[in-house]
This record gives sequence, C-alpha cells and structure tokens, in this order.
Amino acid sequence: MHPLAHLHTINHHKWLVLRHCFAVGLYRQGLLHDLSKYSPAEFWVGARYYQGNRSPNDAERQARGCSTAWLHHKGRNKHHLEYWIDYVPGGRGMGGMKMPVRYVVEMVCDRMAASKTYLKDAYTDRAPYDYYMHARDHYILHPETRALLELLLTKLKDEGEQALFRYIRSEVLRKKA
Repeated sequence: MHPLAHLHTINHHKWLVLRHCFAVGLYRQGLLHDLSKYSPAEFWVGARYYQGNRSPNDAERQARGCSTAWLHHKGRNKHHLEYWIDYVPGGRGMGGMKMPVRYVVEMVCDRMAASKTYLKDAYTDRAPYDYYMHARDHYILHPETRALLELLLTKLKDEGEQALFRYIRSEVLRKKA
C-alpha cells in the first residue's frame, strides 16, 4: 500500500489539469476534475496498485482481470470517451455518442497531464498524440468527437502547448457559444 505516494500523484495530476483547463477558460471543469479519485472506491484501489510510472488501473487490471476503480471512474467523469458509449438508436449495437466540446478539451488537458505525470522529464508535446495513436483503432468515438480530438492532439504535437491553448480559446470554445 502506498497511500501517500498515490495521493501525491493524484494531486499533481489534478493540479496540472487545473492549470491546463484554466489556460483555456474551463474554470469549473478544472476545479472539479477527477474528484472521484478521492472516493474510497478509487483511492484505496489506486493506493494498493500504485507503481508511480503508470496508472494503478492498469496494474489492477493486470492482477485481477478488470479494474474496479476504472469502472467506477469512467462512469462519473464526462471527459472520458468511455462515458459516452451507448447503444446506437435503431438497434445497431454500441457506439460513441458525440461529446460536448468542453469535455473533449478537458480530455486533452487530462491526457497532457497524465503524460506529464507518468513520463516526467521524458514528456514532450508529442506524447499525448502517441498515446492516443497507439490504441486509436480500438476507441469507440463519434466521428465528430474523433475529428476534434485528433485535431487538438495534432496541434499540440506540431505547434506546442501554448499554440494549442490559444487555438482552443479563440477557435474551439468560441464556436460552441
């Protein structure tokens, strides 16, 4: 059990997401991001499977065959694409529902923060893009959500964090209003 180290990791990640969300004007989402990680259902499992260099959800999944902490987390946090998977109208199986733009932006902020947290000094603005591309074909996403997510991750990779934040403030979030 590593409750203090896990708490430090959660707090560090949450702080980075808060900074990223504030940089684009998503103040409420920055403040409320990932609060479920402090719940007993997620916190104690995370402390038990804490390793420091990857998500404890991966370690729990490897040890137990599934991650109860992740199942709890994804159902309570709208910035995860898995929250938006539902049955497609007309009985055509399951599919990704279109995510509101603000949650796609929070997802990018979250992915940047997770990459920075786990990669530490090895982080580059390409890391969130590479993480996404590694499993891209397995993600169940609405086509418009996928297009926006890939646009934002590519902009980060090619132009850097500050250019991404400017683009989100001036183009992405302004259009939804």
